[in-house]
Amino acid sequence: MSVARTDESLVVAGKWASWRHTLSPTGNLGDAIFRLLMLLVALFVVALVIAMVFALSTDSMLAIRRFGFRFLTSTNWNPIKGEFGALPFIYGTVMSSLIALVISVPLSLGIAVFLVEQAPPFIARPIGFLVELLAAIPSVVYGLWGIFVLAPFLRVYVEPVLARLFGWTPLFTGPITGIGLFTGGIILAIMVTPIISAVVRDVLAAVPSTQREAALALGATKWETIRVVLVNGAPGIAGAVILGLGRALGETMAVTMLIGNRPEVSLSLFAPSYTIASAIANEFTEATGDLYLSALVELGLILFLVTFIVNGFARFLVWNVTRRTGGVGRAA
Repeated sequence: MSVARTDESLVVAGKWASWRHTLSPTGNLGDAIFRLLMLLVALFVVALVIAMVFALSTDSMLAIRRFGFRFLTSTNWNPIKGEFGALPFIYGTVMSSLIALVISVPLSLGIAVFLVEQAPPFIARPIGFLVELLAAIPSVVYGLWGIFVLAPFLRVYVEPVLARLFGWTPLFTGPITGIGLFTGGIILAIMVTPIISAVVRDVLAAVPSTQREAALALGATKWETIRVVLVNGAPGIAGAVILGLGRALGETMAVTMLIGNRPEVSLSLFAPSYTIASAIANEFTEATGDLYLSALVELGLILFLVTFIVNGFARFLVWNVTRRTGGVGRAA
């Protein structure tokens, strides 16, 4: 009997030693416990994401069963009649984000190239700090500034000029109020510029200096050398742009205060529009019926999935360029 117990103890001890070695190759008990705790923390984050998707899916099931795919294609949003369609909100979200990227991407690239390739350290550091500081400003502050400064400026000086020059296109027609899709896109561009420029700056700094030296050794000019750096960092730059797109898709307060909040699909950039995040923020407290609440939760599910996919793709692109260069390099 004692021999059997001894053999059983040896088996248990062997299994524990094997498990401890799996957790910590050094065989140290403290390392094994720490690694196990970190694994549990990581699994908790994964479980949290799964729980969020499950909760949103469950609470939106009434609208999913009622409208099906028609929820994504319908333009009718009438809570009184119980008719809900997400297309105006999807259109407003996508268009405002695209306007933001069209404005923000060239500006962010210029800032990053200047800080990494052109500016001396005593200039690059304070400017880089100020650019990153813009990302820390609360969204509602951007919204207030947009209402009292940006919207009047666009209404008086910018939109009339655009209407006069490009009024023959459907993009710049209709009443000029300073509040609408165009204004919402501009405020988004201001908000995502610090994010894109910060990531692009790290990506450019991660490009090996040997690439620059090789280009200069072959007789390339400074501009041609910068083009070489941009080509090498292209996947990471694309990831930064998509990361900014993910931020723009989910922005709420500033856009809510400036986009006009009207659920309609209009080709004119001067017309009021609505985004998914703005609709949820404005109407969630007014959703008294189960179908109304379920429709808003389904909007949240759509936004969650789109943002999750966009940010995941952006992280993959940034990881791809930093992996090839041995990690993210220094910040300017």
